[in-house]
Amino acid sequence: MIELIRTNDIVLIGFARSLLEGAAIPVLVADEHMSLMEGTIGAFPRRLLVPHDHARQARRLLTDVGLAHELRDERDG
Repeated sequence: MIELIRTNDIVLIGFARSLLEGAAIPVLVADEHMSLMEGTIGAFPRRLLVPHDHARQARRLLTDVGLAHELRDERDG
């Protein structure tokens, strides 16, 4: 899996997830349920992950909708 976005912004994660799922790109939001451990203070970022073979398509889609600035460096993922 490749990490595309890491953020505390649950709206951003939901939007990106919806776009990717709409394009039939498998997506996993890691650390989604950390709020149970942290007490819902938003201290732990959520990570949006896609399979290696879908990463290029997912990056292109997220860039096309204006989210390029949110994408992790390809070397980080």
